[in-house]
Amino acid sequence: MSAQPVTSVGTSSGDPGRNSSQDELKAGLKNRHLSMIAIGGVIGAGLFVGSSAGIAKAGPGILISYALVGAMVVFVMRMLGEMAAANPTSGSFSAYADRALGRWAGFSIGWLYWFFWVVVLAVEATAGATILEGWIPQVPQWGWALIVMVVLTATNLASVASYGEFEFWFAGIKVVAIGAFIVVGGLAVFGLLPGSDNEGAGLAHLTDHGGFLPHGPGAILTGVLLVVFSFMGSEIVTLAAGESEDPQRAVTKATNSVIWRIGVFYLGSMLVVLTLLPWDAKSIQDQGSYVAALDSIGIPHAADVMDVIVLTAVLSCLNSGLYTASRMAFSLGQRGDAPRAFARTNARGVPQAAILGSVVFGFVAVFFNYKWPTTVFEFLLNSSGAVALFVWLVICFTQLRMRGIILRENPEKLIVRMWLFPYLTWLTIGMISFVLVYMLTDESGRKQVLLSMLVAVIVVAIAVVRDRLGMNRTARVALETESKDL
Repeated sequence: MSAQPVTSVGTSSGDPGRNSSQDELKAGLKNRHLSMIAIGGVIGAGLFVGSSAGIAKAGPGILISYALVGAMVVFVMRMLGEMAAANPTSGSFSAYADRALGRWAGFSIGWLYWFFWVVVLAVEATAGATILEGWIPQVPQWGWALIVMVVLTATNLASVASYGEFEFWFAGIKVVAIGAFIVVGGLAVFGLLPGSDNEGAGLAHLTDHGGFLPHGPGAILTGVLLVVFSFMGSEIVTLAAGESEDPQRAVTKATNSVIWRIGVFYLGSMLVVLTLLPWDAKSIQDQGSYVAALDSIGIPHAADVMDVIVLTAVLSCLNSGLYTASRMAFSLGQRGDAPRAFARTNARGVPQAAILGSVVFGFVAVFFNYKWPTTVFEFLLNSSGAVALFVWLVICFTQLRMRGIILRENPEKLIVRMWLFPYLTWLTIGMISFVLVYMLTDESGRKQVLLSMLVAVIVVAIAVVRDRLGMNRTARVALETESKDL
């Protein structure tokens, strides 16, 4: 397939088969918005509600699991940052794959990523609705799901600045919550918190109760499978950068800060949990790791406080998911790989059709969750489960090619550089591939990988057929033109 040029937000590639209209996204995101989007992107609801399962499987060794996945994410973000700083665009890695690997790659990974996020919309809407129904049971769960979807759709339709403002406050609450948890928990661990009644807290919890690896070294890999999906969304900032005041600065800052963000929010908070309580404490599994930790030091209404924080994380993910899906649809429309309507924007620079098209599929997925939760919706979940890992792989292979392209065409734009290129890129490819292969040894993981691969093969096949048909049409037109000239 022929490689295509990457387009900046709101610009035409010059390809006659692609969008050449003057529709543009507006640079409505401020630097403070991008900073919080970058920070909030690595703090998903999975950190709050899914960590207890990882602790049960790996014990204190879950810290190594988080560190391994965190390193993988840092490397992927560094690669993506290198490409995004050189050419910020709403299509991000999909547009770069289009240029570096061929149109089939941009088409395939773009649609797979869109599919992943519209399924996430349904998951997060249902999770938020469950919490809200517990507070106000007079409104049924489906009613709350509808309300949160409509409100956040309206936010995204208003302007990109509205999305940024909502995300700024959502992410801010998550950051404050995690920061407060680490500070308060840390004080309790060292016996400096007034009124704390957890006298057994301390670093000894990391080696007591069976040792640091109570289930053996293999449990670290099991932990990796359980925590890897908590990191999904870290790449959103590179899509949003194209609508910011200073895209290059925003991408560079986000890329350089990803190490401390992962270190503080994931490793820091997990270390606090595991030093406040023994890893095998029953309360961690019954209440969740963060609620159990707060309860252990006498924080009143810990469960209610955590519900508010989890709801905020869910709404943040829902808000960003809708934004991300719509911008990927917009980019696909710009490149002629989606309906042209998706590439149109209104006077405020909002891609209304892309947003509404994405949210419609989100509503359909919500319906499937209520109507056929164990059949149709479970298929959607499993068939999108490994897509994020596929995306990371594509980013790696794309960066291997894009480094040479950038150096050849615009070497002055190589502001962010991947470390130890190409060795660390290949190491990351190996790490991601190993995770995918190891998932095949787990029943749940095997189903996700195989179904995700099935969907990926179908999408790639569609891309190949489209490209072949397009090439045939181009050849016919050229032949007809040549005949007329003769």
